[in-house]
Amino acid sequence: MKKAVSGIIMLLASTTCYAEQNQAQQPAEPATSVEPQALSIERIFSAPSLSGEKSKNLQYFPDGTRVSYLKAKLDDQNRYDLWQYDIGKNEHTLLVDADSIFSGKEELSDEEKARRERQRVYGSGIMEYVISPEGDSIVFPINGDLYLYSLTQKQARQLTQDKEWETDVKFSPKGAYVSYIKEQNIYLIDVKSDDMQEKALTSDGKGTIKNGMAEFVAQEEMDRMTGYWWSPNEKHLAYIQVDESGVDVAIRNEIYAEEVKLYEQRYPATGTNNVTVKLKSVQISNGKVKDFPLGDNPDIYLPRVKWMPDSKGLSYQWQSRDQQTLKLRFHQLKSRVGKTVITETSDHWINLNHDLTFLEDKRQFIWASERDGYKHLYLFNYEGEMIAQLTKGKWVVDELIAVDEKDGWLYFTGRADTPLEKHLYKVTLDGKSPEHVTRISKRSGFHKIRFAKDKQTYLDNFSSTSVAPQLSLHKANGERMTYLLENALNNEHPVAPYLDALVTPKFGTLKSDDGAVDLYYKLYTPKNLKPGQKYPVIVHVYGGPHAQRVTNQWQGADMIQYMVSQGYIVFQLDNRGSNYRGTGFEFPIYKKLGDVELQDQITGVKYLHTLPFVDPQRIGIYGHSYGGYMALMALFKAPEYFQAGVSGAPVTDWLLYDTHYTERYLGHPEDNAEGYQQSSVFPYVEGFQGKLFLYHGMADDNVLFTNTTKLIKELQDHNKMFDLMTYPGSKHSMRGKPVKVHLNNAIMRFFNDNFQPQ
Repeated sequence: MKKAVSGIIMLLASTTCYAEQNQAQQPAEPATSVEPQALSIERIFSAPSLSGEKSKNLQYFPDGTRVSYLKAKLDDQNRYDLWQYDIGKNEHTLLVDADSIFSGKEELSDEEKARRERQRVYGSGIMEYVISPEGDSIVFPINGDLYLYSLTQKQARQLTQDKEWETDVKFSPKGAYVSYIKEQNIYLIDVKSDDMQEKALTSDGKGTIKNGMAEFVAQEEMDRMTGYWWSPNEKHLAYIQVDESGVDVAIRNEIYAEEVKLYEQRYPATGTNNVTVKLKSVQISNGKVKDFPLGDNPDIYLPRVKWMPDSKGLSYQWQSRDQQTLKLRFHQLKSRVGKTVITETSDHWINLNHDLTFLEDKRQFIWASERDGYKHLYLFNYEGEMIAQLTKGKWVVDELIAVDEKDGWLYFTGRADTPLEKHLYKVTLDGKSPEHVTRISKRSGFHKIRFAKDKQTYLDNFSSTSVAPQLSLHKANGERMTYLLENALNNEHPVAPYLDALVTPKFGTLKSDDGAVDLYYKLYTPKNLKPGQKYPVIVHVYGGPHAQRVTNQWQGADMIQYMVSQGYIVFQLDNRGSNYRGTGFEFPIYKKLGDVELQDQITGVKYLHTLPFVDPQRIGIYGHSYGGYMALMALFKAPEYFQAGVSGAPVTDWLLYDTHYTERYLGHPEDNAEGYQQSSVFPYVEGFQGKLFLYHGMADDNVLFTNTTKLIKELQDHNKMFDLMTYPGSKHSMRGKPVKVHLNNAIMRFFNDNFQPQ
């Protein structure tokens, strides 16, 4: 592709299907009454959101007549109220105004700050809520206390009022109790009683012992935010007791604007001790506690716990320290007798999921496995015998959404059509046609689904590259009944003044340099490319496991669009190791990180070199977290392809990162010392020739700030010049408008100084 015309034609040819799909979805041009405006960084992070109204934490009421959700205030996109949508009346109403409960500034406990960082949530007001099983009341925590809101009386009652924070709030399955964690113990309140007195279910939680709480790696790496579970008959409560005494203490400073806090954080760095866990149950009526036997080896993980439907048994998933063995075990509540029902093994690692589902009518359950190289769903009986494989093919299931046992259907989201889109599908429960799934969602793009309890309707949170997020109600067959939030891109939409300037990305595939796989990419180019002009490129990268950047979903007027408006080309490519392509695509990173991922990113840059409008001497790279690590590896190992880069909160030495994540991909340091060394950035610092902008939050408790200070010293020892920006008080996610505005201005100044776009 030497000429401009041929280069553009080939690029368009590779994305014909997406161009055709998106053509019908293109938003109508705003009327001339909307004055076009130039997109600014300040506006991107200001209210109202340029993506329009957004809802979060959607829940059906138990009777299926209403949907509740959190919505940001118009004047503050980070403060949330509780709203409801009445399906019959087709009406949205404010259910609970957060200011009516608590209007002051929330003072989060250290534990709650860490918990929200693990959850990746940010904001104030009503951040969590739980609907009672009867649907007549709602409980939510605000500023460390619990409030019970009566839907009949339309008023809230404060359940707790003390200096200690209550977290991880739940209703019991029949609605008699509200349970929560406080002071490292499990408490409950009988909300059916008149006095609603607080009762402690456990009392030995103190010091390094925590009851019902998820440990650091469970929250951060296993996607398990809780440590206790109600039995369906609400007579017992199972919980994990964590003992952190064996975990090394990391002395960590959190540097804020006006103070420095010293923390002794028990951080399980790779190769060191994890917490030890015990699985217990407590009887609600008398407080009697019993243990479930977990085996002789204490160096294990318990990523999942789930009760059997009859409340007579408990299941848990036992994971080996090397994460190459995963066992599903059943235990009887009374006898504590247990058995292993399923054992999954791998020569690499086993990915966790939340898809275990027990059927109500039979002694059967649905289990997700990657045993054939792709995540699919299987039907087993309680003896561990496979009844049927329910889905099959060279594509992956995202998640099990619902099971309609009455009509014999299983509903799930997956990538049967393309890995770039997420769709709702169904398949029969009898397993007779696992390769012939039926697609239900109709529009090309991304569909996030939540079914009603009766399986007759579902909510679809949909978007595509040209359709802003929309929330709609559908029948089980896919027929749309109504929009809950249409979010049409009309003159009243917040993005209207900027819409005409937005660029629709072009999609395509490249063959990896070794010819093994196809790599998907997304390319943004300035709206009106000038003939003969060459443009700088920013490769926007993450590159790590369990992530995907190249998708057909809405990004809107974001920083990528701002970069493009400033004269940059922006390129994204999903390298090997990233998600939703099967284990054959993920496993090549095993035992050595930053190698094949970088090779694939270089394949993308080689393709960019063939485009006549790309300046090969002005190619930069930008990423955060694993993306920050990738930016460093690109600058240090491939300076001939990357001239400048921005690295945010990077892991620089994997010996500084946690056990569950790092050992999953690199193994134990004692068994793979060379792999750890080669996966670190430090052997390659000498190769750094370009320009680097490094930034990190100074209160980061995930990728510890030590990763950056260690790199700073190494760069200085090698007399390598670089730019540095640190953010007092910021955690790993870099939350808050002031931080985001300053950070992105700093990033753009760095690229402008080095690339000088025209």
